[in-house]
Amino acid sequence: MTAPLPEEDKPFAITLEVGSSLANKTGAWRTERPVYVERTAPCGRNCPAGEDVRGWLYHAESGDYETAWRVLMEDNPFPAIMGRVCYHPCQTACNRGQLDESVGINAVERFLGDEAIRRGWTVPVEAEPSGKRVLVVGAGPAGLSAAYHLTRLGHAVTVADSSEAPGGMMRYGIPRYRLPRDILDAEIRRVAEMGVTFELGRTITDPREAMRDYDAVFLAVGAHVGRRAYIPAGDSARILDAIKVLRDTEVAPPNEPSHEPPYEPPYEPPYEPPRLGRRVVVYGGGNTAMDAARTARRLGATDAVVVYRRTRERMPAHDFEVEEAIEEGVRMKWLSTIARADGEKIVIERMELDETGFPQPTGEFEELAADSVVLALGQEPDLSLLDGLPGVELENGVVKVGANMMTGCPGVFAGGDMVPSERTVTVAVGHGKTAARHIDAWLRGTEYRPAPPNPPATFDLLNTWYYSDAPASVRPRLDAARRVTTFDEVEGGLDEGTALFEARRCMSCGDCFECDNCYGVCPDNAIIKLGPGRRFVIDYDYCKGCGLCVAECPAGAIMMVPEQT
Repeated sequence: MTAPLPEEDKPFAITLEVGSSLANKTGAWRTERPVYVERTAPCGRNCPAGEDVRGWLYHAESGDYETAWRVLMEDNPFPAIMGRVCYHPCQTACNRGQLDESVGINAVERFLGDEAIRRGWTVPVEAEPSGKRVLVVGAGPAGLSAAYHLTRLGHAVTVADSSEAPGGMMRYGIPRYRLPRDILDAEIRRVAEMGVTFELGRTITDPREAMRDYDAVFLAVGAHVGRRAYIPAGDSARILDAIKVLRDTEVAPPNEPSHEPPYEPPYEPPYEPPRLGRRVVVYGGGNTAMDAARTARRLGATDAVVVYRRTRERMPAHDFEVEEAIEEGVRMKWLSTIARADGEKIVIERMELDETGFPQPTGEFEELAADSVVLALGQEPDLSLLDGLPGVELENGVVKVGANMMTGCPGVFAGGDMVPSERTVTVAVGHGKTAARHIDAWLRGTEYRPAPPNPPATFDLLNTWYYSDAPASVRPRLDAARRVTTFDEVEGGLDEGTALFEARRCMSCGDCFECDNCYGVCPDNAIIKLGPGRRFVIDYDYCKGCGLCVAECPAGAIMMVPEQT
């Protein structure tokens, strides 16, 4: 039998008495310490409306849809609308896209918005009345968003708009097959029921006069004026504006009921659907051009052609819009420009790109049959209401505003398409929220300063080994043959099962979701669980700073920092 080792020859670890490891505080050994951090997820960082995407997805993936919706509504009052019309830059930035496919954030947002309408969820106004009155000029996405947030902050808000129904370009520029009007009206009605006053059919021509009864004004008139282009045309040529075509299609809706209160039009104008003919040429390459061409098909055009002077790669229209138009039979004439229009035909000239990428004429011409030509060359805001308003400056056809979204005229703020920005519904909704917070601060004699963003949760910080493959859910779509015969919605939504699955694909980038990895891998048992929803703390008396918890955190929510000396 081997004799036992003398005490002085035993390894250190087994010379300790039972329980003595607690007395040996190994935390003194480290040079770095792990700390829990909350990083900014790329989805939220890339959202023009400033949504806490990761935050509401966290609740959605647990099946708590109402809480998810309420978190979402803190930033965006129109999830059912945005879930249909937003071009989802959040998904472009989503880290999961580098693993398999981006999370279908937009689809889950739509599900939550539709669920809220179905269940009748409302938003309470809990702030004490401020006694201040704000006039919002324009009932588009920016104006409605500002009205919503200002009301929640305790102010009395009146929205004035010259149109017979609210919505702005959401109603008069986005076709029904992309945004059904019952959805649009339901989400606007919720804002009205919070106490916002609507004055429809009222045109504000003198903000100074209007300001006499209000403490602040937010201008959000949108860009409703179509840009023109000189096209040599004979007397019989029929040249129309895309914005007017889309508006006229809206005010003469095919087989749909009129607006429900409180949006009943003050009068019923004698509109009828625009008569475009069987052969329609749309001149332009943006999303409005795609909407005009697809609308022409639904109005009976057998041949709808988009003429654009650059290549497809340079088209400003989103790729999926182009794909859907082509699926519906819209033809594309890239590298082409309209030389002249006469009678029932147009002459187009083929272009080619020079070394700088600018299109140049080639002298090669082609005739196309056309009953009408629809110009979709962009839009501009009508800024005539600003004439004579002191301190307001214009630059490149838009209004200059400060970081607080106030013009040079004290108390007059502006946002949406009438200020320098990308022109999308999402950007406008974000403008409305930001303007509301600055207006609130101005009315209270303070200054709104947003908190600085946390460091980004980049893909390299994640431990993606822990996430299993999960392909994105696909939303159902109408087949192309049916689309061109109806204004029914083209893209459907997710059901509860697929919405839940899609929400659970979120990797919670940069935020602890209590997976217990750190707790399980810590060799020093230095991670202490605080209970569900309370996360963890680190006992630095015993943490040696090995960094194993950082390496194994799936979400990148722990980082090492130098030890304080």
